[in-house]
Amino acid sequence: MSRLTASLNLLATTALCAVALGGPAVAQQVDQGGGGPDRLALTIYNQNIALVEDVRSLNIAAGRARQEFPGVSASIRPETVTLSGNGLSVVEQNFDYDLLTPSKLMQGAVGREVGIVRTNPGNGAQTSERARVLAANEGVVLQIGNRVEVLRDDGAPTRVVFDGVPPNLRPRPTLSVTLDATGNPRRDVTLNYLTGGLEWKADYVARFDEKGGKLDLTGWVTITNNSGSTFDNAVTRVVAGTVNVAGGGRNQYNGGRGNGMSAGSNAAEGDAHVYLLPERVTVANNQTKQVGLLDAANVPASKRYVYQAYGFSTQEQAQAADVGIVFRSEPALPAGVMRVYVAGADGEPRFIGEDQLNHSPAGSDLVISTGKAFDVTVQSRVVASERVGSYGANRYRTRYQMEYRVRNATGEAKTVEVRQRAGGRDTELSNESLKGEMADAYTAVWKVPVAANGETVLTATITTGG
Repeated sequence: MSRLTASLNLLATTALCAVALGGPAVAQQVDQGGGGPDRLALTIYNQNIALVEDVRSLNIAAGRARQEFPGVSASIRPETVTLSGNGLSVVEQNFDYDLLTPSKLMQGAVGREVGIVRTNPGNGAQTSERARVLAANEGVVLQIGNRVEVLRDDGAPTRVVFDGVPPNLRPRPTLSVTLDATGNPRRDVTLNYLTGGLEWKADYVARFDEKGGKLDLTGWVTITNNSGSTFDNAVTRVVAGTVNVAGGGRNQYNGGRGNGMSAGSNAAEGDAHVYLLPERVTVANNQTKQVGLLDAANVPASKRYVYQAYGFSTQEQAQAADVGIVFRSEPALPAGVMRVYVAGADGEPRFIGEDQLNHSPAGSDLVISTGKAFDVTVQSRVVASERVGSYGANRYRTRYQMEYRVRNATGEAKTVEVRQRAGGRDTELSNESLKGEMADAYTAVWKVPVAANGETVLTATITTGG
């Protein structure tokens, strides 16, 4: 920022005080609708959009009048606004988002007269004169009498006194609505609208006790507000799942164009799941806030070792097995990152890994991958392979004789899940040293027990389409 621009902002800041304290009052032509909502509810979606329910108790006399609603979201999508109240009908509405700032106040004075007050730093004497603002771009150009002068940042105290605030500038985003009203003037008025700039995500911390076969799970909702406005003491819901957004993305309001959305309860609604946060939330503009979502103790859990083969091959070196924590989600869990900790030998927590959790309905069996096992390995080998038939054009079946050497270098017995992805449907298993099963049409699974500091060799014949 240049010294001249800084001077402009300083002068205009002083001017704001001058308008408030010394300038003539600006006539109020409409009811300001209070300082903000009396009751507020937010429903935040995964797609950077939120539904706002804004309830205000107002006095609206019968007849036609313009009503202002200051304090709405700066990222409001005006075309989504609905207004309801006993005896009210909407004639038109306007969203005024040109906010009052020092520089805009000065720019709004271009072509008009202002007061200039200078203070002598030596004796404190003040001099005042009228000036016409010629320009307020990279600096302020004034015409004072027959001379043209540029306001400079020369250390001399200077104030600019404005006669009023331009009607198009607002101290905060304001929705103005022209209404036809009948009946009792005192009534509750409800605004519903979509806004961009609000997002949420879920994060989890799992404390895993392998010997006890359980974990303690804590969930957090992280809300980020870049809407340009603060939301105070709002009943807040977050929605897991995807709602239709026309155009597939964000628009100039930093949100999406959605339809068919409404605030919900802590339950499944259509193809989404709505979570009511336990307490009202205040989230300031440009703030990220975390709120507790769940706290579950003694959830049954176990460790799982998995080796996943995506094709039939002979490996020159053994591959480390993947390690995961297996548990069942009793409540539905929204998508998020789950971080897993265990207690070390000294009792202090140790971070062992994290994984992305997908949206999970209640009763889902979940596996959280935490990394690779240093001392549990699997090495596969193709003993033999042959074509055993064909079907269709250029399609054939192949029979593989496979060997999987499973090693466990720990001091405890382990069970390792060997998963073999086949190349086609209708896979058949035969000649197995351990009985396996088809997890789906393409995946064969064996659970291989391995003694402490031991080795188990799994053999099987797999016939699959190619």
